[in-house]
Amino acid sequence: MDVTAEKAPNSLISSIATSLRRERERMGLSLNELARRAKIAKSTLSQIESGAGNPSVETLWALAVTLDIPVSRLIAMPRPRTQVIRAGEGPAAFSEQSNYAAILLAASPPGARRDIYRLQVQPGRPRLSDPHMPGTVEHLIISSGRARVGPAEAPVELGPGDYISYAADAPHLFEALEPDTTAVIVMEHV
Repeated sequence: MDVTAEKAPNSLISSIATSLRRERERMGLSLNELARRAKIAKSTLSQIESGAGNPSVETLWALAVTLDIPVSRLIAMPRPRTQVIRAGEGPAAFSEQSNYAAILLAASPPGARRDIYRLQVQPGRPRLSDPHMPGTVEHLIISSGRARVGPAEAPVELGPGDYISYAADAPHLFEALEPDTTAVIVMEHV
């Protein structure tokens, strides 16, 4: 499955636009100031907020770090009391760097500080992540395939059923070593 060519559905793009505008205004930032702090073009930010853009996972992370929020606050769709997300479904953010998709399974409700994602990754260029908010820890279990995962300076090779936990407030990476590698990741925010 080639995840880099996929587009987010219009409902997700609209939700991201609304959430981003809400969080930017909550922080009292102008478009110019948020774009400058996040190191993205003002035109890109304007397109995202107008619902015309399809932001990459890197752009969403840069915005979330700048706004001091988990990225799930930007991409989470309103959810019912009981929720089932079938394989291949769910709001996804795609990487510009590599063949990598992060599908949000559960965002933290108010007061809780964890998000759950299913990753779908193909071999190729590793996904190098910049540090997340201070105190963030990632817990990851490989579902299928093989991958190198963990701190950028010391990733570990993992296979199906293997678990790793690492500080995500430092550079870290995910590199699929087999086609159709999948994993579940829980992001814990302090």
